[in-house]
Amino acid sequence: QVQLVESGGGLVQAGGSLRLSCAASGRTFSSYSMGWFRQAPGKERERVASISWNVVSTYYADSVKGRFTISRDNAKNTVSLQMNSLKPEDTAVYYCAARPNTKYEFDYWGQGTQVTVSS
Repeated sequence: QVQLVESGGGLVQAGGSLRLSCAASGRTFSSYSMGWFRQAPGKERERVASISWNVVSTYYADSVKGRFTISRDNAKNTVSLQMNSLKPEDTAVYYCAARPNTKYEFDYWGQGTQVTVSS
């Protein structure tokens, strides 16, 4: 199992930047693909970005391409999401998630961190 703790959320003006971080427990962090998801009020949760265990493969939602960057440090058991050029529509609770390499679903979730972008 892996436990995930997010940090770095907050309030920022449109056009600004935030960096989210997720610290993972456990010794097998490199056995997981990692992802960032978000859920805005009244909307379904959506995958924002994800990264494979070996950093070879990344995914970005169309809405964040060119603005967000996901990265991971397997030595430090961390995954980060750099968010630039933030828009009010990026306002949501952001969740870190882990997917075992042997599965198709993200099984482990953090508690979430609020990101609010003011116009």
